[in-house]
Amino acid sequence: MTSRVNPWLVLVLVCLAQFMVILDATIVNVALPTIQSDLEMTDTSLQWIVNAYTLLFGGFLLLGGRAGDLAGRKRVFLAGVVLFTAASLLCGLAQGSTWLIVTRGLQGLGAALVSPAALAIVTSTFREGAERTKALGVWSAIAVGGGAVGLVLGGVLVDVLSWPWIFFVNIPVGIATFILSLRFVPESRDDHSHRSFDIAGAVTVTIGLIALVYGIVRSAESGWGSGEVLGILAVSVILLVAFVVIEQRSAEPLVRLSIFSVRTVRGANVAMLVVAMGLFAMFYFNTLFLQRVLGYSALDAGLAFLPFTAGIIIGATLSQQLIPRLGAREVPLIGLVMAAGGMLLFLRLTPDSSYWPDILPGILITSVGMGLTFVPVTLIATSGIPVDDAGLASGLFNTSQQIGGALGLALLSTFAASKTADVLAATGDKPTESESAQALVEGFQIAWLGCAVFLAAGAVLLFALLRRGDVLAVAEGETQPVVT
Repeated sequence: MTSRVNPWLVLVLVCLAQFMVILDATIVNVALPTIQSDLEMTDTSLQWIVNAYTLLFGGFLLLGGRAGDLAGRKRVFLAGVVLFTAASLLCGLAQGSTWLIVTRGLQGLGAALVSPAALAIVTSTFREGAERTKALGVWSAIAVGGGAVGLVLGGVLVDVLSWPWIFFVNIPVGIATFILSLRFVPESRDDHSHRSFDIAGAVTVTIGLIALVYGIVRSAESGWGSGEVLGILAVSVILLVAFVVIEQRSAEPLVRLSIFSVRTVRGANVAMLVVAMGLFAMFYFNTLFLQRVLGYSALDAGLAFLPFTAGIIIGATLSQQLIPRLGAREVPLIGLVMAAGGMLLFLRLTPDSSYWPDILPGILITSVGMGLTFVPVTLIATSGIPVDDAGLASGLFNTSQQIGGALGLALLSTFAASKTADVLAATGDKPTESESAQALVEGFQIAWLGCAVFLAAGAVLLFALLRRGDVLAVAEGETQPVVT
């Protein structure tokens, strides 16, 4: 990078784009009841407004990350901003559920180009050590806090205007980001690689992951042992195995499988996959609880999550101070234990719960814990990697988050819906309003318990897969990866 480019200005611009991407992953949550009513959607199809975005986002992240390495990270970043902004306009103009779900998928594809390129730009702009830790602290606060801000902003837009505005709001942000980034963000790429794309690998891994989540979603209606579900899951396994074979034989693989020999990369990605399964689902179920059980408006539900943003900022700030003292592995372990404990507090909720004594403590504890988690885990996942592989490492880490989020939501939605249906069936043909609310809560409690289990499992995996020496090298700014 030339001396004329201010690295902190670059950070602001790429974080603005990342904020837009992450915000859009959750901004629809508070609008779901309104969208469901306006477009006459079933509960099963409703979650595809969330999953269509997440699946295309996660499915194409690896290709997006590698495309940035090969074609230029700035070029791919700008292309993603354009696609995301255009898709946002189409989402806001949607006249039916199919239109909205398809255009949400296009948004996810745009996000898959933006997010890994943005993180790769950050890691290639800031040197390893204290400077990069500070930059990733800002990045992580944006990445997680943006989800909570999305709930607040979504509530405001739905109540004051209408649900299409949760998509229209991206248009001026996207235009401003494109214009400023075109001028101020420097270009970087992998100059040692051939200019070819692993299309076969991208197709097999994307369709395979989509089939996996779709099979889980269909199990809610067809049952786990049905021929339909088993067939879809079998197709998923075949495609994912084919992806591994293709990567082993490709001259320019989408994912060089040898990167998983780096313990920090392997440990951070596996742990984040499981953590995301709990965190993403928490936003979804808590929003539905506030609106469908407690009767909150979209705005009130959004404001209820405002402390989550504050907790993330507090946790992310503390993590930067604690990493040099406690270690890059120990800080997220503390954070995940806190977050799991906060999630368990939601099990106390009933149809008669109130915000201050019942809901707020869980939000605060969970958010601070996640703030403590994301900075060091992001640092671990992206440090010790050659600059040429910055896009690949960023794509892998973002993929772990998005696919984990989609899988967790699909799986826990299935369990929650099944529990609610069982409770309603036991009440008779015409359950009362209070019985229906109680049935929903019992389904949500299954989901909250699952969220807590996933967060605790993430802590166990982080501890088991990473040695103190691995993360000590990362914290000290070592560039030599630690392999098995």
